[in-house]
Amino acid sequence: MLKIMFLCSGNSCRSQIAEGFAREFGMGHFEVHSAGLLATRVHPRAIAVMKEVGIDISGQYSKEIDEDLLQQMDMVITLCGNAEASCPATPPAIERLHWPIHDPVGMIGSEKEILSAFRTTRDEIRKRIERFISGIKDLPRV
Repeated sequence: MLKIMFLCSGNSCRSQIAEGFAREFGMGHFEVHSAGLLATRVHPRAIAVMKEVGIDISGQYSKEIDEDLLQQMDMVITLCGNAEASCPATPPAIERLHWPIHDPVGMIGSEKEILSAFRTTRDEIRKRIERFISGIKDLPRV
């Protein structure tokens, strides 16, 4: 089982969405975690846009990086520059990827515009997770 941790600044949106997609699309082949430099809350709009695609992340919660757990991962994927720069050091055996994804949390505008930004972020993360999974050669197809 591949152990993956998604990291972001606040663990409220992007990393939570990535955790939800990886759990759903990984079909039990991944142990998935997410964390942030600070713990906040799972953003209600992130929960809402994931429900639109049939994935419930309402049971997930925001967590700070647990360095002991981090050291047990096979892979760490950062979703923002702040997390990439500030993530604790990991052993060379832990693969690190960086996916710079726009953070919709600070978006200003109408509710329609803000939800559109959350959907754009969700869809970009979905595409990256799907490409990531399809690139794993030894993952048994279910």
